[in-house]
Parts: sequence; C-alpha cells; structure tokens
Amino acid sequence: MTTIADIKRLLTEKKASCRELTQRYLDAAAQTNPVLNAYITLTAEAALDAADAVDKKLQSGAQLSPLEGIPFVLKDNISTKGIRTTCASRMLENYVPIFDADVWESLKGQNAVMIGKGNMDEFAMGSTCENSYFGGSRNPHNTEHVAGGSSGGVASAVAGGLAVYGIGSDTGGSIRMPASFCGLVGLKPTYGAVSRRGLIAYGSSLDQIGPITTCVEDAALVFDAICRKDPGDMTSRGAEPVSGKLTGNVKGLKIGIAKEFFEGLPDSIGKALDNAVSLYKKLGAEVVSLDFPMLKYVLPTYYILACAEASSNLGRYDGLRYGYRTDDFNDLNDFICRTRSEGFGPEVRRRILLGTYVLSAGYYDAYYNKAQLLRRSIVVEFAKVFTGCDVLLTPTVPVTALRFGADMTPVEMYQTDILTCSANIAGLPAVSVPCGFDEKGLPIGLQLIGGKFREDIILNTALAFERETSGAFCKDSGMGVTL
Repeated sequence: MTTIADIKRLLTEKKASCRELTQRYLDAAAQTNPVLNAYITLTAEAALDAADAVDKKLQSGAQLSPLEGIPFVLKDNISTKGIRTTCASRMLENYVPIFDADVWESLKGQNAVMIGKGNMDEFAMGSTCENSYFGGSRNPHNTEHVAGGSSGGVASAVAGGLAVYGIGSDTGGSIRMPASFCGLVGLKPTYGAVSRRGLIAYGSSLDQIGPITTCVEDAALVFDAICRKDPGDMTSRGAEPVSGKLTGNVKGLKIGIAKEFFEGLPDSIGKALDNAVSLYKKLGAEVVSLDFPMLKYVLPTYYILACAEASSNLGRYDGLRYGYRTDDFNDLNDFICRTRSEGFGPEVRRRILLGTYVLSAGYYDAYYNKAQLLRRSIVVEFAKVFTGCDVLLTPTVPVTALRFGADMTPVEMYQTDILTCSANIAGLPAVSVPCGFDEKGLPIGLQLIGGKFREDIILNTALAFERETSGAFCKDSGMGVTL
C-alpha cells in the first residue's frame, strides 16, 4: 500500500509532478469508483489547483509541509465551502456549505490534495455503509463484502488505492470498524483533540474526527496536522503532536487484557489476537489481566445517548431553510412531516424516533438520565483500568467484513459496535491496526485504547506491532494507483 512517505519521496526527488500524481488518482477514482462506490463527489478542480500550488512551491526550492501534495479523501459529513456535502442523505443531496470545517481549513492551508468526498452511512448512522442514499461502498479486498461504517467510503478509497489517506468521523466506531474491515489503521482521537466545527453532528458528545491510513506513522502525521485548538469549537482543546515521539519500543509497557472483550469471538479473530498478545510479550511488554464488568452496559448506554443527541441535532432539517423539501403537502405540519419522512432513510428515522422516545416526558428519567449515570460509571471503570495498565488491548470488531446485503436486523447490527463505542462514551483515544486475516482472507483488526490525550502511547504500541510483523497484515488490494 502507498504511504505518505512514498508520495513525498516522488515529489521531492522530482520523479513526478504533483499534478501528474493527482491526475493519476483522479483517473483511478473515475475508473474504479463505479465498482467500489467509495466517493460521492470527485473534486478534480480543487485537487488540481492544490497540486499546481505544490508544484510551484517545489520549483522554488521551498520545503513541503508533511501533508502537502498528498492525495486524500474527506468524509462527506465534513463541510467544504463551495463543494457539495451530502451526509449521504437525500435530505442534503444538493447542499453546498458556505464555510469550511476547521479540519478542511487546516488541510487546505497545507495544500493537501482532496480527491473527493467519501461515501458513508446516512448521517453517520450505521456499521456497514449500506445506509447511504447513494448506495453502499464495497470492500476492495472482496467486493462481495462491505467496507464497514460509517466511514466506509473513506476506508474503501484508501484500501482501494484511490487516496493515500482519509479523514473520517467516529461516533461509536465509525473510523475503527471500516479500518478493521479494510485492513487499515484507524485512529479515533481523544474527544476535543480535533475540532468538530464543520462536522455535521450526529452525537455531539461522542463525535470525533480522525484519520484512516495505510500505516501507523501516517496516522500520526495526519493527527499532528489536524489536532490544533479551535476557538470556534467550545469543546476543542487541541493536542500535542505525536509523530516525533514514536519509537516502536514497548519494553516494560503494561498491556491490559479484559476477558469481557474476548467472549464469544470467532476462532480466527481469537487466534489473531492471541498471536498479537504473544508478540507483545516477546517485545518485552507486560500483559496484565483485568476485569471490565461495565462492558455489558456499554451498548444500551451508547444507543440511548447517541439517539437522544441525534433526535436533537437532526431537528433542524425541516425543509424550511435548506435541504430536501416535499412538493405535496396540505399544511405546515404536513409539510414538515412529509419532508422528514421522505428526506431521511429508514435507519435515520429509527434513531430519531428512539431518541425522541427516551427524551419524552415520563421516559427521560427511566432512560436518558440512567444512561448518563451509567456513562459516568463507565468513565470511572476506565480510570480504574488505567491504574493497572498503560494500554487496553481488545479486538476492534467481533466479526470480519459482513457480506454485502446480509440484511441483519437493527439489533444484530448494533451489536457489532460493542467493542468500539466504550471509547466514545469515555472520550478516550483508540486505534485499530491490522493483525491478521480470517479463513476468507478478510482483514482482522486489533484495538488499543489509551488514557485521555495519550495518542502517543497507543500509536507507539501499534507501531511496535506493525514493525515486528513488517506490515504483513496491510495487504494491497491490487486496485487503484500503484507506485
């Protein structure tokens, strides 16, 4: 798989111009996207303009910033001024923002080359990317399988060689799950480390923007580029850069293993995780057995809180100001009801209804308040865990990539989030790194969770594994651009 360093080497050694490289990625995306459906919108004009600026800078002999000239994909729930931002929904099918998200503002200022806007589950609600109004994204390793959700298009584009890295969002696993399914590295930063300004909200207390990359060092570079403090986001704190702190040395590191995260795993995933634990022991890490009894409360807590926040955040889509509006209605109430019923897909409607229910009179205390109390208990549980270890090691997802059109029930689909959403509830950083393949050759992900603002520890732990295995689990899909 192509890394940021590979592209940077070609540019600085003048083996290819940035425009030539960008055009190759645009051509590959145009050719392969009908198969993968990774992109909703290709942004050729913006990409080539950025590429020309990079070439001009190279000709002048100036140094490039770390992400300058690197082709990437941006999830389509991140606002881009003058470029369509749909959230993969009929409701915002033709919406063009009038401002840039902080993340895109930062990357654009570094002449990052955006190839296009990545497909996703509608309003980031889903685990397979099949809930998109524009059709689901396919897994480049096997197009009969899903890319994962909700940042499925981003992962599909990166794994398919249609972008070097991607920027997604993670509310309950939406970066880490597609990274696991597609054999990539996916980092969900600490809540507040990356600005959410311009991210179209699903669950405001859970959402976080982060990178999907082909290797750990790239994830660190992208994180460094977007982790600035933003006065436009009151929850933004920024974070210290981490790429200069990564050594790959884990000798003496305490890695926690909580048995609750490993119950009921398929043999292939269990074996891959056992091998990873053995490798860490060989590298000098100390493996510590822990308990995490609160895991059984994580999923109901997450879905009550996330749906409640979705119900509030999506109340603005009424057809009166922007977005889809129905043509056939009797009065104002009928207009709003029909607009929302026609504009939102079934999964979004389901979660809005669930959220409205748990916030309604008579049920607020029984559900929402209780979920907030459980959230506090989960935060306390994690604090207790990190008194005994530096990093918690778990599987990323209890399954590998599902077959496209598997038609799981909503409850079955929600259960795939059980190992990822605890980090969002507690606001902790977590990274998924490839650690093996199942019997069908589909990737398996290993998750590392750390204390708040300890992205350096989890990425360093991931880097140690990646180096020791020589990146053997980052298998090239054979699609897209190859250098």
